[in-house]
Amino acid sequence: MKTRITELFGIQYPIVLSGMSFVSEPKLVAAVSNAGGLGILATGTLNQEQTIESIREIRKLTDKPFGANVTLLFPGAMENAKILLAEKVPVINFALGKGDWIVKEAHQYGGKVVATVVNPRHAKRAEEYGCDAVIATGHEAAAHGAEPTTLCLVPRLADQLKIPVIAAGGFADGRGLAAALALGAQGIAMGTRFGNTQESPVHEKTKKLAQQKDITDTLYSDRFDGMPARVMDTPGARKALKRRVGLWSAFLNSFAIAKEMKIPYHKLFLQTLSAGLKTTMQLAYLAKAFRGFRLSMVEGDCDEGVYPVGQVTGLISDCPTVAELMERIVAEARQAQSNLGNMLS
Repeated sequence: MKTRITELFGIQYPIVLSGMSFVSEPKLVAAVSNAGGLGILATGTLNQEQTIESIREIRKLTDKPFGANVTLLFPGAMENAKILLAEKVPVINFALGKGDWIVKEAHQYGGKVVATVVNPRHAKRAEEYGCDAVIATGHEAAAHGAEPTTLCLVPRLADQLKIPVIAAGGFADGRGLAAALALGAQGIAMGTRFGNTQESPVHEKTKKLAQQKDITDTLYSDRFDGMPARVMDTPGARKALKRRVGLWSAFLNSFAIAKEMKIPYHKLFLQTLSAGLKTTMQLAYLAKAFRGFRLSMVEGDCDEGVYPVGQVTGLISDCPTVAELMERIVAEARQAQSNLGNMLS
């Protein structure tokens, strides 16, 4: 297959692994890249040492192009972004922050930069920064899709931007890939679908539960991590909906974040104060969310844990290898194209 995305990244298929904390780890990243797509490492919960180790592990597992993401709102993200630049990661994906400086430095060594966006205003700004592409995340997606749905967001951005659009939110098979291309996207990004593969580190109990869920079995709220996010409807998620985070718990949770990221507490405290009350409260929610995500993904406990999935979980009923999944998706996309051609002829 040949699109602007395959040419931009030097990959075989226009299929990208979304950078998901606790999921998009080196083994899965390399598996996607080796299968012809673009694997993206999630650095959101990694400290600097772990980020370096992960990048070097990926390079041992594959000689194909790969990427890594940084969520600029997270503690330690600036330091991790500098590591990605120093390591000359081929593709850097950033979200929730101003990434113009990343674009400038990555382009100096020939790297590509992709911004994750949820609306036309942010997409246009990313293009003005000099980004090479955007990932357009629709409302159906796991975690932080906003109100615009993929069906409307993708063609809107395809019309608005000169840089290519990667569609995210609602994709799990070849029909989705064909649909995204028809809407004007140059590729798709998948998180929930890749989370249910053999190379995924998600706990087997959680994978099996995800296969049992339908497209209606998700919850969408800002109670999970401080931003509107979509997760699997589980007892743990229902409990999280009822919790509120106050200033005192924000203070206590900040210690957990500092420990998790191996950031000196005084440094985190000063960064948080300078960011303002709103960001402080979001970080407080994030500290609780990290624990919930770890419980579901690492320990397989969805009675207490929270698992971010998209509505597309209702389209997933198996756990293939990444290579098997990729070949299936490409075959299905070609069949969908053929079927559509027959109907339109």
